[in-house]
Amino acid sequence: MEALFYLAILFALIIFLSLFTYFVPIGLWVTAYFSGVKVSIFRDLVGMRLRKVPPGAIVRPKISADKAGIDVPLERMEAHYLAGGNVEAVILALISADKANIELTFERASAIDLAGRDVLEAVKMSVNPKVINTPLIAAVAKDGIQVKATARVTVRANIDRLVGGAGEETIIARIGEGVVTTIGSAETHKNVLENPDSISKTVLGKGLDSGTAFEILSVDIADVDVGDNIGAKLQTEQADADLKIAQAKAEERRAMAQAREQEMIALTEEMSARVKEAEADIPKAMAEAFRDGNLGIMDYYRMRNIQSDTDMRQSISDSGEDDKS
Repeated sequence: MEALFYLAILFALIIFLSLFTYFVPIGLWVTAYFSGVKVSIFRDLVGMRLRKVPPGAIVRPKISADKAGIDVPLERMEAHYLAGGNVEAVILALISADKANIELTFERASAIDLAGRDVLEAVKMSVNPKVINTPLIAAVAKDGIQVKATARVTVRANIDRLVGGAGEETIIARIGEGVVTTIGSAETHKNVLENPDSISKTVLGKGLDSGTAFEILSVDIADVDVGDNIGAKLQTEQADADLKIAQAKAEERRAMAQAREQEMIALTEEMSARVKEAEADIPKAMAEAFRDGNLGIMDYYRMRNIQSDTDMRQSISDSGEDDKS
């Protein structure tokens, strides 16, 4: 029984020490004290624990800042952590900016960090410019020849425009637009091949870094090559399209002519039917004319002679055409 009592006391003591060292990080306080950073155990360290803030994420960056001669209050660092920021990255960015003589405040660095940008990388890019390689850009000169080019863009981060400024994708898109415009305005593709620096000069003169988080330092054409003869292809395609249109119109005219021919045939057949119908009524009319005395026998024979003469002439004409054939 006594052994169990001592075991329970030991277990309770272990739990108490664990909770005490968790809420009161003595080791971190000792490190801060000997680093010259004034940190209150209960107000700062225990308070951070109660506010769900890891003391190490605040105190260690505070030590680094004080050693670099940068005064940042613990309250601001803690507030930035609670806002979802990376305190260590912000402090390192402030130290790097201070060593590089770049004006950067804690508020500006915090805003950049909360905007989702890597503030430390931005400071490094301000000191060491970054080279962006554009994808292959194809454009067509005025003579119809396609020219393909790639460019290397050297940019430097603009700290003042990192919040709200456009990113690398916008820079690449604007460079591509400038290259296409320059090539498209060239009289011949040979002018572009002979003077590729004209592309760089034109692109740089457009101020393409306006509204972006970067400052364009230089645009260098890495490679220029000749592509397809787009003008000839377009002309060929246009000729094929014109040919198809002409064929369609010819087919339409042929169909209309066939329709008119069928209509004329139908009309001719109708007229022939009417003529035959009228001819069938001739004997009746002649008989009535004889009875009424309107037609004499000599008139009838004269008409028959004329009809026979007409039939003979038609027969001679038909036989002549057969001999010729």
